[in-house]
Amino acid sequence: MAERRRIHAFDIARGTAVVSMIAFHTVYDLVCYEGLEAPWFWSWPGDVWRASISWTFLLLAGRMFSISHDNWRRAGCYALAAALIFVVTLVVAVDVPISFGIIYCMAASTALYALLAKTGVDFGHPAFIVGCALAFLLCLEVPHGRIGIGAVSVALPRELYATPWLSWLGFPGPTFASGDYYPLLPYALLYGVGVGWGHAVSSKNAPEWFLRVRCAPLEFLGRHSLVIYVFHQVAILAVLWLVGAVISRPLLI
Repeated sequence: MAERRRIHAFDIARGTAVVSMIAFHTVYDLVCYEGLEAPWFWSWPGDVWRASISWTFLLLAGRMFSISHDNWRRAGCYALAAALIFVVTLVVAVDVPISFGIIYCMAASTALYALLAKTGVDFGHPAFIVGCALAFLLCLEVPHGRIGIGAVSVALPRELYATPWLSWLGFPGPTFASGDYYPLLPYALLYGVGVGWGHAVSSKNAPEWFLRVRCAPLEFLGRHSLVIYVFHQVAILAVLWLVGAVISRPLLI
């Protein structure tokens, strides 16, 4: 049964990720369009920052699976948002249009686990959660042609990447490009960790501080994270352009 008491800590966590996302994309825009020198942004610190944001969103989206009253409706909302993001990024044409991005992943993963729920899978079983976590780590390099961890990995058949029809799954075709890429492999598995977390732990046995903690600004951002995600890049670029115009040095966009 879905939990009916709103857990504000999840809104706060999501809102914190939203703030980090806005900061990350502000730096991205300054580096890409203003020539800001930040070599660290393209190395492991930037990768860790990016992952801390997207992994938080995916885990929390999966966690909401056990709370949602209608996961098919959630999947539909995510799918509409993913389509809108594609259109917006295509029209604005500042960067490569986003196809199969993180919101697509949330839509497809929500639908996938809603289907799995009909088979009676015990999402809350430790074996399911640990299995999803291990499979996620093993599949992290699938979009880059390998499976495994570090030196203990093997190349996947090149034929998987020779077609344009498997990019949604995690095998990007030879001409595929996207400004944000979160295919089902590996990211549906991370979503699955969140699903398992939600089924294994309910609000009834959560620490009381977890239920009582409040931070209105972050909660607001967390509750409206999907809308913010759709439009935040356009807003950031507009603000940077205005700042540039004020100092007589507009962005080259």
